[in-house]
Amino acid sequence: MLSSLIGNLAVFLAAGGLIAVIGIRLSGLADRLADRTGLGEAFVGAVLLGACTSLPGITASVTAAIDGYPTLAISNAIGGIAVQTTFLVLADMSYPKVNLEHAAASLPNMMQGALLITLLALLLFAMIGPQFSIYGVHPVTPLLFIGYGFGITLVRRARTDPMWQPRMTVTTRIDEPEEERHPRSLALLWLDFLFSGLALMVAGLFLARSAEWIGGNTGLAESLVGGFLVAVTTSLPELVTSMAAVRRGALVLAVSGILGGNAFDTLFAAVADIAYRPGSIYGAVTYREPSLLALTIVISGILLMGLLSRERRGPGNIGFEGFLVLGLYVAGVIILGTGD
Repeated sequence: MLSSLIGNLAVFLAAGGLIAVIGIRLSGLADRLADRTGLGEAFVGAVLLGACTSLPGITASVTAAIDGYPTLAISNAIGGIAVQTTFLVLADMSYPKVNLEHAAASLPNMMQGALLITLLALLLFAMIGPQFSIYGVHPVTPLLFIGYGFGITLVRRARTDPMWQPRMTVTTRIDEPEEERHPRSLALLWLDFLFSGLALMVAGLFLARSAEWIGGNTGLAESLVGGFLVAVTTSLPELVTSMAAVRRGALVLAVSGILGGNAFDTLFAAVADIAYRPGSIYGAVTYREPSLLALTIVISGILLMGLLSRERRGPGNIGFEGFLVLGLYVAGVIILGTGD
């Protein structure tokens, strides 16, 4: 038993370390792709970087659903969104000049925040509303895919044909292409990005398997293992890519990578619902999952208000949204972790 526990912990930590290392590389690749393709940091961060850094999480959720761990699958999806939003506060702290939400003013980022809250509300309805399914799939599941696709279309339109612009200040960073010292071909950049994504997916598979064993043999609830242990580890790419993007000065990419990844992460639950064959996965949750989801909606709304209010500077270089998000997440971990 002890040797198995040590072995699974070693696999868990090794997979988490690999996820962190690859995440740093992805930040640089995404920044260069945004410049070379002309798609812009906000769109690349939301779609390419957000989806790619989410691969460990979606692999973990789908694996857990197939293996018959529904609460682990759902709590990983929701917990990942909550912790990634909190990670943005850490990225904000690492940028000393001004509040990150102020400097990364971007209409596409605000659109992503609104899209995220909409998708989270759909998930909450699926959990607390009437439980029925068609061939084992809840009707909200296809709505999540449709809503995400429509929302990303609006995000893209907000960049190419914006109807209004945020006010520019001396600390606002504009998304402009930068010259590369040693440019690589666009094809090689895409291949590097794709192979890095595949490596993240493999790491997510090993992470899920080891987490299932830890949760099943240590007495820890699936909700806690998925919502906090697995969610934090599979969210490491978002943390390291955001921190790396801030260091590179790609502030819009740093924010959009988190918000875009969060919106994409809502699809974890949708894919897990399809993979879970006994019925709708939303009906198999405990009280913790809707509670964690409600908390996630609140902190996402606070972050969106921070993007709109654009405080220049607060204590520790973060605005009111940073303090509230961090405080609410810590309180949520304590309350849900100590519940029956």
